Amino acid sequence: MTPLTADIRPEFAEIFMDLAKNLAKRSHCIKAQVGAVLTKDTRIISIGYNGPPAGTHNCDEEFPEVGCPRDAKGSCSLALHAEQNAILFAVKNGSNIEGSTLYVTLAPCIACARVIYTMKIKRVIFLHSYAAYKGIAVEEGVEFLKRFGVEVEQYAPAEGS
Repeated sequence: MTPLTADIRPEFAEIFMDLAKNLAKRSHCIKAQVGAVLTKDTRIISIGYNGPPAGTHNCDEEFPEVGCPRDAKGSCSLALHAEQNAILFAVKNGSNIEGSTLYVTLAPCIACARVIYTMKIKRVIFLHSYAAYKGIAVEEGVEFLKRFGVEVEQYAPAEGS
């Protein structure tokens, strides 16, 4: 391997987060586009992005002006989060996700954090703050995960990438 090759060879974290960012672009949500990649070691187990259950509707088509209806907390009442979609698809297809790592473009909300913990995912790497996005003081999902032993870190791109 030449030194030049070593310099341009991306780390797996970069590859997985880049994929999560690209998956987010698939979302039909007009409020936030979020992508997730569920991995084990250097392999992808499952992918997901936020949106309503398959076969129901697309928010940007059905509610193009205002987005879909909101629940009492201001969240989408019709969609699954990216983490939920990745986890559900993996489990539906018989994948063992215990001990896996989840790359996600937005830190998990508290509801997703409970699912992540329950499914024994060992590590979460997120790009953007959910608390900042929602305008709340505490990163509830991250704090929950850390409290119960799940490794959580905010993604920092490698220098030069």
